[in-house]
Amino acid sequence: MGLRDDEYSLDNEIELDDGFFETVSINREKDEPLKRGRGSQRQTIVLVMAESKEVENENISKKYECKKQFAFLKMKVIEGGFNEPLFTTKVKENVGLNATVNSDGSTSYTGLKVNYNHNPQTIPKKDAGKILPWVHRSISNAKRMLLDVHHRIDDDFLQNYLNAFVYKMNRRYFDNVFERLLVTAVSYKWNYLGETSG
Repeated sequence: MGLRDDEYSLDNEIELDDGFFETVSINREKDEPLKRGRGSQRQTIVLVMAESKEVENENISKKYECKKQFAFLKMKVIEGGFNEPLFTTKVKENVGLNATVNSDGSTSYTGLKVNYNHNPQTIPKKDAGKILPWVHRSISNAKRMLLDVHHRIDDDFLQNYLNAFVYKMNRRYFDNVFERLLVTAVSYKWNYLGETSG
């Protein structure tokens, strides 16, 4: 699922933010004291990018006051904590050159070394759902899905779980998603066997 989605780049207008997912590290020493907040060994940082666009629609839910239509999603685990160069690398790998990236004014994003239009802005907490609605909803939905299915998540496997969530989210309007997944799995296995045997 992850390999398939990695073939595509996000374009147009992009919402960018990060989320903290609670994980268990099997590599942590038992006697090592746990940190709190950012940098905690129990938290894994995930960079979330959602392609969206402004729409004029009178039927938009007033509960959310969201005037953006959601298209596609990417979620990438950031290993080793906050790392500005790694953030830049992940954005370049997943976002097209003609995109406009909207993010909050966090110091993690203000130094992004990207060639396209980047709009960091200070966002009051009450307006986060209006300015960056789809990244926040995606993070909430992913966390809820993981809590419903798993008792605990090892940090080594978090990206795999997120790949499954993103794959299904990006194909929410497709028919025969399972059949598509079978074809994708077989084609990647075939390519892998062909490259290694050649």
